[in-house]
Amino acid sequence: MTTTSDIDPAHAPAAELLSSPEAAAAGSAALAAGRPILFFDGVCGLCNWSVDFVLAHERRQQILFAPLQGETAAACLGTKSDDDFSSVQLLENGVRLDRSDAVARLLTLMGGGWSILGALLRIIPRPIRNVGYWVIASNRFRLFGRKAACRLPTPAERGRFLP
Repeated sequence: MTTTSDIDPAHAPAAELLSSPEAAAAGSAALAAGRPILFFDGVCGLCNWSVDFVLAHERRQQILFAPLQGETAAACLGTKSDDDFSSVQLLENGVRLDRSDAVARLLTLMGGGWSILGALLRIIPRPIRNVGYWVIASNRFRLFGRKAACRLPTPAERGRFLP
């Protein structure tokens, strides 16, 4: 049997990464505590900017973050290293949202005026919202750049990031 330490994580199948006790425990603990997890493309400039924005503006500091390329995403979402990470994912109370649904819910969770913006976004029919999301997602590297590696949290942020 192959163990996690025998595998190159960049090429490991999701089933192998599920055996990572740290990732499985972290994701399970967050979900059990009712804390939503925002899964983002760790090498996307727009995605990293969005994480910084949420960290700066979320009132309750309940949202946790995990890169789609990480162990928690593999354990909770079943992602693999060769997946297309073009959509943000939000996992809350066992419900997985993506694309514009995830963005609208994220805004609602942020509280304050952002909740109003999230509600207004949900008024727009999903197919129209998702076309707008797709246009931005398809051009995100060209417009916002690509990072060489996943974002590393600062010491103050570490408690809100999952592997």
